[in-house]
Amino acid sequence: MSRISMKTIRELSAEDLDDKIRSSQSELSKLRVDLAKGTLRKESGKVKPLRRDIARMLTRQTELRRA
Repeated sequence: MSRISMKTIRELSAEDLDDKIRSSQSELSKLRVDLAKGTLRKESGKVKPLRRDIARMLTRQTELRRA
C-alpha cells in the first residue's frame, strides 16, 4: 500500500473511507504480527506511514461526522 494524500482522502465518500480504514487497519495488524515474529525485513518502513495514513483517514471521518 502506498501513501495516501489528504487530497485523495477528501475525495472519498463515507462508505469508501470506511472500507479503506478497515483494510488499512487489517494490513497494519498483519505487519505488527510479522514485526513481533521477527519476519518483517523488507517492509519494516511501512508501519509508521501506514499508521499516519490511518490517522488521516480517521480525522477525515470525524470531520464528516461533525459536518
